[in-house]
Amino acid sequence: MKKVTQRIALVLAAILLHVAASAQSNFNSKVIGVGVVVADLERSLDFYVNGIGMVKTGSFTINDDFGKRSGLTNGVPVSVTILKLENSPDATDWKLMSFGKKGSHPTPKFIQDDTGMQYITLQVKALKPIIDRLTQMKVPFLGSTPTPLNAKSHFVFVQDPDGTFVELIGPLE
Repeated sequence: MKKVTQRIALVLAAILLHVAASAQSNFNSKVIGVGVVVADLERSLDFYVNGIGMVKTGSFTINDDFGKRSGLTNGVPVSVTILKLENSPDATDWKLMSFGKKGSHPTPKFIQDDTGMQYITLQVKALKPIIDRLTQMKVPFLGSTPTPLNAKSHFVFVQDPDGTFVELIGPLE
């Protein structure tokens, strides 16, 4: 009888944990889509696709009417290109768009130089191919990179063309 009572208690605890976990989330997706306004869309696409290795997975346009009604652009139309680390519904959307002008703030040299989103972290299978592509593209590496983190992983730090920091973490090979 004691074992039956314990099993019932465990089942009830599991059900309560599941209900509590479900109740804590108000979201129907675990993915965050990030919209990034860039000065030069083609230059940023080159960096993220040909340098970092992201893939284009789609695009859409925000027309002038929707831009104004939604409060996104005050009536300015814009095309958005969606990049992902892999073409999967569970992969984060990195949505690039450009209004053809540079940012109004200076490019940060360190993450503490500005507020807001300053960097993204990408866990990679091998750093060497990315380092080789970025070197060929003449992207400057920041700090003493690659920096060893442990016996298997290294840290590489760069900035995209608009100054967003990109940290890459993984084995060299």
